[in-house]
Amino acid sequence: MDSALHARGRFGPRTLLITTAAVPLTGWVVHAVALHKKLAATKRDPLTGLLRRDAYTARARRLLTRHGDNTTVVMVDADRFKQINDDMGHAAGDTVLAAFGARLTAWAGPRASVGRLGGDEFAVVLELSAGHRAQRLEQLIRMLHRPVTLDDGRIVDVAASVGAAAPGSVGSRDLSVLQRAADAALYDGKHSGHAVLATRQHVTVASINGRRAGRPGTSVWGRAA
Repeated sequence: MDSALHARGRFGPRTLLITTAAVPLTGWVVHAVALHKKLAATKRDPLTGLLRRDAYTARARRLLTRHGDNTTVVMVDADRFKQINDDMGHAAGDTVLAAFGARLTAWAGPRASVGRLGGDEFAVVLELSAGHRAQRLEQLIRMLHRPVTLDDGRIVDVAASVGAAAPGSVGSRDLSVLQRAADAALYDGKHSGHAVLATRQHVTVASINGRRAGRPGTSVWGRAA
């Protein structure tokens, strides 16, 4: 009996109040987890699994702050994508975009910021020093030029245009400046099978709706295999 009374004393009204309060708290925890998953899903493009623009930008800026001049910004456009959609259907186009997303992720690694900026436009920001830049960009060109196999067995020949920019090459660590320079470099090498490294001249290239005008000097790496 004394033992029972002692146990009863330990589990008094205060304990019952805490226990009761914990019941709805569990529901809130479940809700919070579900909300977190939902918010995480909104950060990623559902087709490619890549980061959406805002999430990509936030992560890219952190990488630039952390790695400085050892950071490389890469812009990628899928070549002849409209033709693939028109000739083979939108499902084929979606498969190509998903394949590009997977290849970019595999190439850049888990610490990079890899985003789909819209349509067939992609961007990557990663730690990549000058000593390894040429070799890695050549590798990327080869990966993006490998044919894509559709679910029905058809083979799609694909290609991509790639421009890159590094703080030391353009004289800025600002993400917007680096992206603009990389995009200008991309259009210097459009449909060429080369990755083009931006120079300081690319920063000042005039553009209309993000499309470059003029043709500054370029540094070119890599030909598609």
